[in-house]
Amino acid sequence: MPQHRASWTARLADWWGIDSGWDRVPADPARAYRNDLWLGAAFVVVSLVGAELARSFGYFEDEQAPTWLLYLLAALGAAPLMWRRRFPLVVLSVVYLHFLVVGLTVPMVTILVPLQVVYFVALFSAVAWARDRQAMALVVGAALLAMFGWLAWQFAVGAGIDGIVEQMGLADERPGLVDPGVAFTAYNLLINLAYFYGAVVGGQLMWHGARRREQLQDQAATIERQTAELQRQAVVTERLRIARELHDVVAHHVSVIGIQAAAARRMLAGDPASAAAPLATIEGESREAVAQMRGLLGTLRGVEDGDGPGDAGSGGGRAPEPGLADVPSLADDAGLDVEVRVVAEPGAVDAVPAPVGLSLYRTAQEALSNVRKHSTARSARVVVRVDRRPARRDDPSADRFPHGFAEVEVLDDGRPRPGSTGTGLGLVGVRERVATHGGIADVGPRATGGYRVRVRLPLPRSTSPDRP
Repeated sequence: MPQHRASWTARLADWWGIDSGWDRVPADPARAYRNDLWLGAAFVVVSLVGAELARSFGYFEDEQAPTWLLYLLAALGAAPLMWRRRFPLVVLSVVYLHFLVVGLTVPMVTILVPLQVVYFVALFSAVAWARDRQAMALVVGAALLAMFGWLAWQFAVGAGIDGIVEQMGLADERPGLVDPGVAFTAYNLLINLAYFYGAVVGGQLMWHGARRREQLQDQAATIERQTAELQRQAVVTERLRIARELHDVVAHHVSVIGIQAAAARRMLAGDPASAAAPLATIEGESREAVAQMRGLLGTLRGVEDGDGPGDAGSGGGRAPEPGLADVPSLADDAGLDVEVRVVAEPGAVDAVPAPVGLSLYRTAQEALSNVRKHSTARSARVVVRVDRRPARRDDPSADRFPHGFAEVEVLDDGRPRPGSTGTGLGLVGVRERVATHGGIADVGPRATGGYRVRVRLPLPRSTSPDRP
């Protein structure tokens, strides 16, 4: 039983926000406080107009107070709303003190409809905007106790229930099922319960809504920061992979240059003319190495540049990097029915340089991964093309592929899977690799349905049939 009581009190305290530690302030305090000044001024005007209209139809006929005092009391009751959000608990205390004092001296003023709205707004604002929730509970509780105490005192000391019923001509008759005195008391009690309950609960719900919106904004900001951090980590991972590829490129070309240089040195002593071929190979390998290193280093820009490649299958081991010839092996691990077709002359796939082959392999790997994760397709088709013929002069891409090209294309006929979204980092990585090699990419939905990822990279001079 004590545990149940503790749990109930804890829930009640949480609902009131007693220990929340959150202070509600307007998003734009200057504008909010300025609007409150206008609102309070509007209530003052409406209260004055209401007092004059009530006086005009004889509402204050039995009041002995001068007219100017009626106006003054009506204005003083509404004016505190000018500071309802800046000092909500002070405004509530002043307004309800006004109600008690004026209700004892000039009670007809407090019953004016504009002032009844003022009392409601003051209570609502105190619950909705009070920053100290413990003080709010005490002040609101004291105000409610004072209001219901005043009502009880009015019934006991004032005309009394019997007197009111007699004035209404119901002392000797009973129009309904309930005694007129009991019905009148219950009716007033229900009105006041609805009045005060609506103000308190409405204000508290408004406070909860504001806190929830701020929590959601904080969560959204946290998610955004975490996403940015994940993107930066993906960028770092990609840079490390490209650094390994750079190492492999340099090691390959330097090894070839060393072997050819040694052969040329031996040939120079006996047959200088025959040393021309090794020297030409050294020249070609050195130029290709420089070009590839420039391309790879171009992608190693800072993490703060904003791009975030994240190709699938980064791989942290030091096993040999896959190439274009390894694309058919992706069908075994794709998790769906994959048809792989190779369109190339015999030996052309193996002759594709390792960096170009690795980029095409990663492209196919990322495209198949996206099909499996984000598409309703159950099958896909992968086409590998290698054409070592120089581009025709009338071909618009002749300048881009003067020595042929290597290409990989992944097609599917599915639709985007509902509720499945990715970070987009994989496709960014694909485009970045394409830019590294100076190729072209065609990524997007197909006109006939499905999705296509096609990447074409140029081949260097060393793989073309007119190689010297």
